[in-house]
Amino acid sequence: MSRKKDRYEKPEITKQADYYRLKTQAVQDLVTADESNSPEVSQAELNAYRSGPKIMVSDWVKMAFIKFWFPGAVCFFFIWGLSSQMATELDLLFVTGMALGIVTDMLTNNVIRFLEKTPGANDRWMMFPRKGYITFPLNILYAYVVLFLVYGLYNGINLLAVRITGRADVVFLGVEPVLFGLFYMGFDTLLIGLKHLVVRLIHGAAGKAVRQGGQT
Repeated sequence: MSRKKDRYEKPEITKQADYYRLKTQAVQDLVTADESNSPEVSQAELNAYRSGPKIMVSDWVKMAFIKFWFPGAVCFFFIWGLSSQMATELDLLFVTGMALGIVTDMLTNNVIRFLEKTPGANDRWMMFPRKGYITFPLNILYAYVVLFLVYGLYNGINLLAVRITGRADVVFLGVEPVLFGLFYMGFDTLLIGLKHLVVRLIHGAAGKAVRQGGQT
């Protein structure tokens, strides 16, 4: 009976030195772990351990909401909040454009990066995906471009309404956060799409030139 019982007993480490050697090696492996010496893990296994909501939401829905919500918030706090404090409309647009650029660089893009499943997966949703000191002024300049387009759209809609109705004393479409956020998101998405199109055309032309050069 004793032999049968010993067969199912858990082996024990007999030497104390061996025990601490195993512990030390495990800690050393953990400290020195990086991408070069770590085993590859499949995306399916990573998804199995990823926590998240039970309801799956498409990436484009998340990005659209983020790009709509932050400009809408800027409209609420700056255009609505400061319109009575600014001397001219140009001053209000200047402050609003500055705020939009800062929010884009420090909040919007960082939230988009935070939602990435893999590094760089959401770069296509940003005009300047690389994070650095140069992106701060670039995002501010870009915000002024988008704001100019949104401002022009508001004016175009109101001018069209005036021509149709003949009432020049009425503002048919005022600025409010929801529609402002939608307009801003729309032009932002359009410009980013144009950037990707230009990049693809340039890469295609460069690749074609390389192939033609190789044939000659």
